[in-house]
Amino acid sequence: MTDSLPVKADSVLDGELIDDTLPQPRPRAPKRNRFVLWWLHSPRVPLWLKSKPQARQALKDAVVWLVLSPLRFLGAVVRGAVVGARWWRGWVTVRDYRTAAEESEKLADKFTEIRALTLFRWKVTGAVLVGTAVAVAVADLVYGTDPLWIGGAAASVALAVLGRRKDGSPGRKPALAGPRTLAWTMDPQVLVDAFRDAKLIGKDETLRLVERATRVGDGWAVTVDLPATRKAADVVKNRDALASALAVDEVQLIVERVRGNGGHAGRVSMWVADEDPYSSPPLRTPLLGVTQWDAWRPIPFGRDARDRRIDLPLVWTSLLVGAIPRQGKTFAARLAAAGLILDAWVRLYVADFKAGKDWDAAGLVAHRFMSGDEPEHVLALVDWLIELVGEVQTRFRRMRDLDDLTCPESKVTPEMSRDKALDMPITAIFIDEVQVPLEDRTPVDVQGKKLPAGEYVGELLTWLAKKGPAAGIVLVLATQRPDSKTIPSGLRAVLGSRFALRVMDWRDSNIVLGEQMNTRGFDSSRLLPSHKGVGILRPDGDTAAGADVLAMTVRTYYMPNEDWRTICEQGRALREAAGTLTGHAAGQDTTPALDHAAAVKAIGAGQPVDAVQLPELLASLVEYLGDDLGPDGREFVPTAELLGALEIDRKTFAQEMTDRGCRPTRDRVTGEDGETRQVRGYLTAEIRSAIDRATSDDELVDQEDRP
Repeated sequence: MTDSLPVKADSVLDGELIDDTLPQPRPRAPKRNRFVLWWLHSPRVPLWLKSKPQARQALKDAVVWLVLSPLRFLGAVVRGAVVGARWWRGWVTVRDYRTAAEESEKLADKFTEIRALTLFRWKVTGAVLVGTAVAVAVADLVYGTDPLWIGGAAASVALAVLGRRKDGSPGRKPALAGPRTLAWTMDPQVLVDAFRDAKLIGKDETLRLVERATRVGDGWAVTVDLPATRKAADVVKNRDALASALAVDEVQLIVERVRGNGGHAGRVSMWVADEDPYSSPPLRTPLLGVTQWDAWRPIPFGRDARDRRIDLPLVWTSLLVGAIPRQGKTFAARLAAAGLILDAWVRLYVADFKAGKDWDAAGLVAHRFMSGDEPEHVLALVDWLIELVGEVQTRFRRMRDLDDLTCPESKVTPEMSRDKALDMPITAIFIDEVQVPLEDRTPVDVQGKKLPAGEYVGELLTWLAKKGPAAGIVLVLATQRPDSKTIPSGLRAVLGSRFALRVMDWRDSNIVLGEQMNTRGFDSSRLLPSHKGVGILRPDGDTAAGADVLAMTVRTYYMPNEDWRTICEQGRALREAAGTLTGHAAGQDTTPALDHAAAVKAIGAGQPVDAVQLPELLASLVEYLGDDLGPDGREFVPTAELLGALEIDRKTFAQEMTDRGCRPTRDRVTGEDGETRQVRGYLTAEIRSAIDRATSDDELVDQEDRP
């Protein structure tokens, strides 16, 4: 073996070979944590031992029960004495024997026996009374009063047990009960009976209590799980039936489906108010006490029935407010404007087609402002909208050239909106009585073609509602005529937030809130006339009620004209200090910079425009059926297929089809399994006729309205 030079060896590390392919044991949680998890999730531990609010409520219930227990015990003893007296009366008068003789028509033959038995039972009664009196006297003489108290207590307990309340037993309840009232203890049996009476669960089904009834604000809150075959959506839809079963007005009952990690399709959260939550005077807007506001924060809008503050997000979305006159529509729109006015970096466009003085104070801060309902005001609005379309396109082009640190996405950020060099402030346009410009028939020249001004306004607003939010454009529209002919369906579909105050019927409510909202339990036509400023809000964003809440009833804050002017004056002072007062408010009557060709290219107005707006149901049928409505298409369409495709309620669909002159019929259809079945449906010829009638009616209206 040859010699070799010594080599310095590397350091030796102690360790062990680990095979990563083998499953490694999970570290065991400390015993204390495992016990806490078991305690919080075990169904064997009552809820009041898991939560402090539940424990406080259980303690309150126990105190109430303890305080009322003497009265309840006394009432049970009295009822037991009455029941015992009635039983003794029936026994001593031989009522059972007499009734049997009467039914067998042998009362005369048995009269002597009945008489003798009655006398005997009276004698037994007398003997028992005498014997009892003697026993009491002897016991009192020998043992004192202690046995008497013990015997009296035992007798009262026996009478209380005999007189306990039990449905159907004679003497417990009157045959004609008094008025129905809600049991404010919210006993679980009360809820079960109410759900059964409202036909939301079957007679043999029951509820599971998730959270026991607790006081929340001026009402009771409770969360329950429905039986496995029932859905929370059905409870929300039939809220009025449940309110009737609970003996409260539907405005006092709030029913919501619990969503997210803590909920499922059968979990229902309920809140029942002690009284009408909207009967008290409205609160003034909290913005009065604010020096300035950040437009990127949701704006204080109102309070819900639980008296929670509801804030309305406006940036990156749009808002539609609809109501009949004198229900608070303008107040609601001004509340949305107030938060933006108190941000010195927001640019405002205000168009008041009511031509009143409700919006005059906004002229102190608005970049562009006008008030009037003449054709020249509509044409001025067209110029504004064209200017904004060009502004949106310019912003998107400039955002493409910005680095990812300044503009991470193709959206305006808070920093960008306050950078004077970028000139991309949040820009809000408020249009009150938007039906005036949308219905205007003044002809305008669009790329060599004459179009009604209202139609062009609708196209421009639709484009801005689609593309504008990402560029910092906020669109707020208010109307007192929320119908399908006034506001195009394409425009309504892209307006993110909706607020519907009281309207005339469910169709108008659906036009503001969205299709089929009445079948989900949200119908603003059912609001009371006395509830001024109360409406149904369908927000586009998170609120105090939760991000997953579809809609909620909200009472807006009160902001009279003097408060409105105060806020506008504060907004002007903020803009003067920041150097952002421009346009109309600064006395600069500049003409909008217009690029008609770019606007026409953006919205596609140069293409042939169909001036006829079909009703939403017919438009959905045209979109779904397509070529099947043609002469070579199908002759018959099953109702079940249409309901599934349009996702519409059966009752509502049948009513609207009947209103359009389409009657259901029966026909034979071959299924996928090859079997032929007779089903209900509609003839495509009748659907085509309904579309033709709607088209001809709208064209006739257009011809009559054109100058």
